[in-house]
This record gives sequence, C-alpha cells and structure tokens, in this order.
Amino acid sequence: MTPRPRREWLDRLLSVLPETTARPDAGPDRPAARRPSVLDVPTPVTRDRVASYLGSRGYTSRLDEDGDITGTWDGNRFWFMLLGADKDIIQVRGRWHRPLAESHRVATLQIVNDWNRDRIWPKAYVRRENGALSLYTEHSVDFGVGATQDQVDQTLAGGLSTSLQLFASVAASLRPQSQEDMDDLDDNDGTDDD
Repeated sequence: MTPRPRREWLDRLLSVLPETTARPDAGPDRPAARRPSVLDVPTPVTRDRVASYLGSRGYTSRLDEDGDITGTWDGNRFWFMLLGADKDIIQVRGRWHRPLAESHRVATLQIVNDWNRDRIWPKAYVRRENGALSLYTEHSVDFGVGATQDQVDQTLAGGLSTSLQLFASVAASLRPQSQEDMDDLDDNDGTDDD
C-alpha cells in the first residue's frame, strides 16, 4: 500500500518548521523542506514593524499625541494602532475626510449596512462627532502568537485599500456638500495636517 500524498497546504505548513533530520519522503520529485527565513518566523508585532512597512511604501506618517501612527490617504485620516493587553492586535482605523450632514444619514447607513453584509472587512460604522456624522472603518487582526512580516504587510495594505474602497463608494453615492470637499485631498503627499 502506498502512503497517501499530503495536501499541498499541509506541506507548505510543515516546510517552515525547523528540521534536524532529513525528511524520509524527500526525493527528486519531493524536495527536502527548506529552513525558515527570518521573514517567515512569526515575531511579536511592534510599532516599528508597522512604521517600517509604511516607510518602505513611501507613505508619510507620524506619531499622534497617543503614540499611534497616523497619516492621510486621499484626504482620509488613518491610524495604525496596537491594541489589547499585550499590544498584539493590529488595527487599521480610517475616518472619511468629510463630515456627513444629518440629511445623508439614511443613505450612508444603507451603504455601510450593505458593505458590512457583503464584505469581511473592514468593519464600517457611522458615529456622531461635534454635531455631525463621521464615517469610520476598522480592520483588526489578532497576532497573539506573532506575525511574519508578510502578514503584517498584508494586514496594513488590506486595511488601507479596502477602507479607501468604501470611502470611494460613499463618495460616489453622495453628492459633495461643498467645493472644499473636493479640494481637501492631500493624497499622502507629505502634508499632514489635522
């Protein structure tokens, strides 16, 4: 009886585990497992790792008064936070650049409800701030056991890109309230004002 071949995903999982002996099933059509590289080994998430990703992409960011990394993309404010007791949850939180008038409440809530129903992330919600409505997104991933750099990068890229997709969807659905709404986009060009 020949042994049943392993599933490809299981081979990929096992191939990153350190080995002290050669795999007995290694052969010409089944290479020996490779040793994991530093980038493959999950390590604790840190603010420096988040900042490193943003810097490597050429994004402009800074620390806010709470010590969170923040910046603007297409005029929308984003925060990159480490949450939880052990600071092992990465959260990408975005706020749409435009306050919403009460007259747009029902339309915005419908868009947000559709988004949350049809997509896994980011979570979207509307809340009242300073007499107006604000639209927020949150993409949170718990890395309690650590994360590879690729996982950190994908979490940040996914949080940013999907949040921007939602904001673009809302912008396309709602008419601008003023010309300032159209002019107030800095597109992460290095100017970072609140």
